[in-house]
Amino acid sequence: MNEFDKREEGFEKKFALDEELKFKAEARRNKLLGLWAAEKLGITGDAANAYAKEVVAADFEEAGDNDVLHKVLKDLTAKGRSATERDIRAKMDELLAVAVTQVKAGT
Repeated sequence: MNEFDKREEGFEKKFALDEELKFKAEARRNKLLGLWAAEKLGITGDAANAYAKEVVAADFEEAGDNDVLHKVLKDLTAKGRSATERDIRAKMDELLAVAVTQVKAGT
């Protein structure tokens, strides 16, 4: 294996690790968002955890974050809770930073 091949392999491994970190952080963010929304909806305990799992699962419906955003927005507005796309997107951004820190720390 020449130097170029070793370097290419290193970049491929780094890319794979970065993508894994991104996936884990987004899943963690979605769980945290689900728990946040559950609190706003008055859901507690095991039901809150179950709702958070629903939010995580919603991320697999379509590419991007819109599926998660729309699920939470729909659920909040259905229960008469005030929320806008902008509010939820801001919360998602805030929670992504928390999730990245948690994933990197291994918690």
